This record gives sequence, structure tokens and C-alpha cells, in this order.
Amino acid sequence: MNESLLGGIEVSLEKGRIRQDNEAIIMAAAERVFACYGFRGATMQQIADAADLPKANLHYYFGHKKNLYLRVLECILHDWLAPLEGISSHADPKTALEEYVRKKIGFSFSRPEASRLFANEILQGAQAVHPLLKTQLRRLVEEKARILDGWISQGKLRQLDTTHFFFTVWAITQTYADFDIQIAAVLGEDSRSAAAQSRTTEHVLRCVCRICGLE
Repeated sequence: MNESLLGGIEVSLEKGRIRQDNEAIIMAAAERVFACYGFRGATMQQIADAADLPKANLHYYFGHKKNLYLRVLECILHDWLAPLEGISSHADPKTALEEYVRKKIGFSFSRPEASRLFANEILQGAQAVHPLLKTQLRRLVEEKARILDGWISQGKLRQLDTTHFFFTVWAITQTYADFDIQIAAVLGEDSRSAAAQSRTTEHVLRCVCRICGLE
């Protein structure tokens, strides 16, 4: 391989890395700004300022605000659903469900803006993500509910409505992000501390285990 071709490849790789880094910075900033101001209230300039990048970069990488908003929501949904992958037919039910709850609580504590942004999108009618909810989300919940049904038939879990089980887990875990101001008003300034997260996790785990008959 000649030096000019090698140099061209290196330049291309470096440009690719710069693009990935900038897109990640913009996505994180957009998540915070959209969560604070909503889609209508947020501006590309606000997001650019939060990302400490020129506004032109946002338009270069994402085109327009609506496209950036959809990309952020798609990323949140992906990260939100990822912990479900640990629920598989060959897994130990107690281990799998405990790990799922821990990751869900971790998401609520580490990325509360993401949870609130997604919740606000749902409350506004989910116009941007409704197709994803009816396809990706629905298929995954149906798949994991069948696994829980299998555990029930094997006597590993108490009889329960496995689809509504997931609704319950989401409600319990995501409230610590979506209503964190309310929780902070009761618990005080340490409501987001590591100790508070540990206390929350252990409480929610006990609730979920009781629902499933895994005490």
C-alpha cells in the first residue's frame, strides 16, 4: 500500500472519529435541552450552546431539529429497552429479573432527563415515536412476556399477567426520574446520592420479587 493511499485512509478514519465524537456530544446536549424545554421550546442554538459547538455542526450532522429530536428519542428507547435482553429462557428468573430492575433504576438515576423527555413525548401523544412503540417495543415486550409465561408454567414464578408486569416495573422504576422533584421534596438533597439509589434499588427489588413469588 503506497503512502498516499495510507494517508488518505488515516485521514478518513480520523474524520469518522471526529464525526462520532461530535454526534455523541450533540445528542447528549440535545437530550438535556429537549428534556428542559420540549421539542417546541428548544432551539438548535440552545443545543449548540449546550454542546459548545457551532450551530452549523448540528445542521451538518442532523439536518434539522425534528430529525435530531427523533434521533434522540430513538437512542433513549434503545437504551431503555436494552436491559430486557438479559431476560432469556435459559436464564435464572430471579437473577435475570433482579438484574433488569437494577439496570432500570440505574438508568433513572444516571439519565433522568432522558426518562422525562420520553415521558413527555408519550404524554403529548407520541407522534414522533408511535411507529417504534407499535413495532419495536411491542415485539420485544411480547417476546419477554412469553419467556415469563414459560417460567410460570415451569413453576418458577407465581401466576401473574406478564405483559402488565412490565408496565408495573416501568412505573416503579421510572418514577424516580420522571418525578424526581417530588421525591427530592420528601427525601431532601441526598435523593440522588449513591446511598439513595441503593435504598431505592433494594426496595424496588423486594416489591418485584414479592409480585413474582421470588422472596
